[in-house]
Amino acid sequence: MLPTSFKAVMLRSAVVLLLGTAHITLSQPTLEPRAYCAIPANEDGSDDSPAILSAFKSCARKGHIVFENKTYHIHKTLKTTNLKDTRVDIHGTLLWGNNTDYWLKNPQETGFQNGSAAWFLGGSDVQVNGFGYGTLDGNGQVWYDLVKGESMYPDRPHALAIWNADGMKVNDLRMVQSQMWSMAIMWSKNVVLDNVYISSSTSSKNPARNTDGADTINSDNITFRNMYIRNGDDAIAIKGNSTNILVEDSTFEKSLGLAFGSLGQYGGAFERVENVVARRIRFLETRHGSYIKTWTGDRVSYPPNGGGGGVGYLRNVSLIDFDVEGLRNQPFSVAQCTSFSGERGDCESSEFKISNIELKGWSGTTASGYVVDMDCSKASGGCKDITVEDMDLKNKDTDDKVDRYRCRDL
Repeated sequence: MLPTSFKAVMLRSAVVLLLGTAHITLSQPTLEPRAYCAIPANEDGSDDSPAILSAFKSCARKGHIVFENKTYHIHKTLKTTNLKDTRVDIHGTLLWGNNTDYWLKNPQETGFQNGSAAWFLGGSDVQVNGFGYGTLDGNGQVWYDLVKGESMYPDRPHALAIWNADGMKVNDLRMVQSQMWSMAIMWSKNVVLDNVYISSSTSSKNPARNTDGADTINSDNITFRNMYIRNGDDAIAIKGNSTNILVEDSTFEKSLGLAFGSLGQYGGAFERVENVVARRIRFLETRHGSYIKTWTGDRVSYPPNGGGGGVGYLRNVSLIDFDVEGLRNQPFSVAQCTSFSGERGDCESSEFKISNIELKGWSGTTASGYVVDMDCSKASGGCKDITVEDMDLKNKDTDDKVDRYRCRDL
């Protein structure tokens, strides 16, 4: 016969076991099946956009949308901005049509610099996977030859606008030969781009101008990680009302570098850029490592090619551990002189304020004799609290140490 105390222990153990078992059983989730939409491709060169739009409509909520390992021909604009808890897998190539007349006559406007985009993609909790080979091909050469170097050709489309997104992740995607910018991230927050390959180059005498890799506008908490960008303009441009931006562990080649701006283009409008960290970036034969450009305080004509007179501030920027190889100009530059059609205006007139910029741990080679060239505006009070330390730079031709600084209105 068991002792009373041992019976009590057994009883308590049984109760705990039963309660634990019940807890485990009750905690099993009931999984709601995802809608699955595999997109068929015509494979004869005809327009696949109707099938794409149909799939995005059917699987917009808690859906799984799949581009198969085929070529999808896109002859019309795409707008898929109502996604929620959606997975998009791109195994194939999305090839945009070369009928420039259609794209110019049917623009999807972004509301910035008279811009448009071929594909608007947005929603909440969206995962886009390219698996390292899924590709967006903008058929860009036809555009480079059409515009013949004109930077702001009206209604020339960006390849992709990430629009009004909250909680979007884009992984392992390729973007090649984009029509204009590869990506415009607008009115979005909590977006992560990881391991995205971007390349836009020309095969003719006409440059691949204004083919920015990615631009942020009116967006917060955006991360760029493991990016490779080779193009004919800014690698990444952080434009007005961009906050809490992180760029890390990336390579930029042949581009103009990491840009801030242009800012202050819209007369009387307030813009801010703050809390930006860029670290562990490799620059290969880019023009700059990083540069800041604002419009003058004098409005000359109107956007997209003209403007000026905007106000606001750029502050709290850290640019750390940059490896620069064969830069074509100054590693870091500030110019508050942008005016109509890129002309140099009155550099002392901009009221756009620049402060709290940190440069630390840069090394490599440059064609310039200056580490920093800053032409700040007197009207803004000059640039404030600029910190530069641990810079190890040499001239790419002579191997001489580069340690001169050119600064105005600090």
